[in-house]
Amino acid sequence: MRSHHSYDGTVLAVVHEPQDTHDRSPLVLELCGATRTDAEAVAARVARSHRAYDVELDVPGHGTPQHHAPDGVPQHHAPDGTPRDGVRDGVPRDGVPDGVPGPAGRAGRYLLRLSPRGPLGPDSLGPDGLLGPEGAGPPLTDDLLADLLAPPAAGTVPVRGHQRALLAAAAGQPGGPGRFVEQLHWDWTGPLDLTRFIASWQSLAERETVLRASFDWAGAPRLVLHERAAVEVVHHGHASDGWQELLRRERERGFDLYRPPLLRVSLFEGPPPARRTRTGPATGASTGAGAGRGPVRLLVTYHRALLDERGVRLLVRQFYRSYLAGGVLPGADRRPDIRDHAHWLTRQDTAAAREFWAASAPPAGAALTPARPGEPPRQAGETGSPGGGTGSPGGGTGRIRRVLRPVQSARLRSWAGGRGVGESSALHLAWALLLYRAAGAAGPLPVAFGVHLSGRDMALRGGAGIPGLLGGPLPMTVTVDGATPLADLLVQVRDAALDLTAYAWVCAGQVRRWSGRAPRSPLTGTTVRFETHPELPANLRAELAAQAVTAGAPHSAGGVTTVPITLVAHHDTQDALVLDALYDRARFTDTDAAETLAQCLHLLRSLPERVHERSTVADALALLGTSQVPVMTVPPPGSPSPALRVLRAGRAGADLVCLVTVPGVTPGAYDLFLRAHRGPERIVSLTLDGGQAPPGVLADLPGDAGRLTVCGAGPAGPAAHGLARRTARHTGRVPAVVMTGLGSAAETALALSRALQAVRTRTA
Repeated sequence: MRSHHSYDGTVLAVVHEPQDTHDRSPLVLELCGATRTDAEAVAARVARSHRAYDVELDVPGHGTPQHHAPDGVPQHHAPDGTPRDGVRDGVPRDGVPDGVPGPAGRAGRYLLRLSPRGPLGPDSLGPDGLLGPEGAGPPLTDDLLADLLAPPAAGTVPVRGHQRALLAAAAGQPGGPGRFVEQLHWDWTGPLDLTRFIASWQSLAERETVLRASFDWAGAPRLVLHERAAVEVVHHGHASDGWQELLRRERERGFDLYRPPLLRVSLFEGPPPARRTRTGPATGASTGAGAGRGPVRLLVTYHRALLDERGVRLLVRQFYRSYLAGGVLPGADRRPDIRDHAHWLTRQDTAAAREFWAASAPPAGAALTPARPGEPPRQAGETGSPGGGTGSPGGGTGRIRRVLRPVQSARLRSWAGGRGVGESSALHLAWALLLYRAAGAAGPLPVAFGVHLSGRDMALRGGAGIPGLLGGPLPMTVTVDGATPLADLLVQVRDAALDLTAYAWVCAGQVRRWSGRAPRSPLTGTTVRFETHPELPANLRAELAAQAVTAGAPHSAGGVTTVPITLVAHHDTQDALVLDALYDRARFTDTDAAETLAQCLHLLRSLPERVHERSTVADALALLGTSQVPVMTVPPPGSPSPALRVLRAGRAGADLVCLVTVPGVTPGAYDLFLRAHRGPERIVSLTLDGGQAPPGVLADLPGDAGRLTVCGAGPAGPAAHGLARRTARHTGRVPAVVMTGLGSAAETALALSRALQAVRTRTA
């Protein structure tokens, strides 16, 4: 049984000509594929968010434009400029054919004028860094483009911090759709009403904004908050495929990041429980949702760019409340939510954070990894990722699990507590020792690694209960010296971690800016994450038990790392310390990753038993004996350069269409467009892996081409617009620019076709 959700897959497109004029000239943009309702919603959103512009929407078939006030409310102006209610019929303006858009529900084309109210300052720089006459007119910023192309009827909030980095990695890096997918599973024993189960998740989606959220990265990255979305629930009744196959299949399905929700649920039933008949041996029996049903395993699959494990556990808790209430949670949206968190972030004073990170960012030359540089990993012949991997051999994310027994875990906590630190500080100490040892230093050396903060310890009432990705890793730096007392290093890692807690809202990009680092320079090479899991409240367990339901403890499966290796620690139900190493299999072999985790575990076992008050750092390192330092591949330096390719020769003298590709463009969108396009144009593709294309990148193409149109689907829009502006400045030839929103390959191809039709109409 399956529950479905519907989604409006309309993808908008914008056509623009970056005229070589001054920065006070209006931006004139043509919206394609929009209904009148959509166009008015876009104009209202732009007016609310970009108060430096007067916003005017031309509605074909009406003689007066709509002027949108900064509050987003449209005002219809008479010819003398005074606002009035109503719109009288008239002729369309600027050559847009009368009747193209038609009624409010039919797609068409609309002109949007953005007139600067005053000189545009540095904050209005376009994505290409150009402003004013040398940039071919006023800029089209990433924020403005995001507001133009996001789904019209949805609200948006900016994507910031670690979430922004995860989104960029998930949307633009290779590794398959399952690379940033995580899973949580547990057993349900007792009767299960499937109808109420599905209704409970849907009720939760109606109350939790995060379950109606998707991503938009066509311009500045945004969370798009939809009015509704339905959680997909799939029931696998006595499936022939095994549990591990279901995990793999659900993980590899991935998610369309532009389509909500980014979470789905599966119910898995194993073989039916055996029962004994009066006349024969035990046989299998399916008892439906009543008594006698064997345990059902529940699986929640979610995208790590939107939710962390703690957030999913909070949602599961709310699901139980909904199920116990008959499948309906009372009330409207629960607040605070991700909108309130985004607003809270804008109110943070950055002065103290700037000062702290200017002094505390990892210095150049700090040790960043627990391994020495080596040859590329060769996974062939190995048995795969111990504990399970999320990628194919030789790539993807591997996962290894090791456990410190409950007695050993208690001893470690006691040892750390006796020295005035927590268990997490002991883990940080062990990891710092591994980084120092791998560097082969003979004296003092700073080491740096990421410490993951949940971001829920904030001065926002109820903020700890917000499901979402609120925090992320921050770089922690300590100086390790073999001659110093180990107790001093232990206090140093404790104090360094405490200092970070005040800045859990800061992201790595801010740290780089405030410390004067290059935009993409590595701050760390590893991350340590110590997780605490919220328990299911006793009253919920009691209510479930009253309905003969027992809910098992959730367990995580899969994992995500954006650095070569991430160490994740948590306590299981027996209070044992569980350590998971999540590692990039393109950087670590399974053997080297396992050795890294084994050495960390050995230190945690040995420190309470063999370290005394006078022990030095060198004494602690000696616990590792002659064990080899693991090996990790250092990736070759990238040298991105534009790649230009002719896709269709076209007719002699035909117009030229350039399709710009950057990481994150919907796979297959340009291929579908090319197959369906019947025009005479010459079509080329330009692939940009990083940086900007020089203005002369198209100079080698035949010079008899007609008009140039530069197209960018989704995140390629800013690059396409920047290329068009530089081309106009460099050659005096003003290209048209087509930029689309995000959607499936078919939806994006349709948006491109509509926009190119608008360009042809202009030049006909």
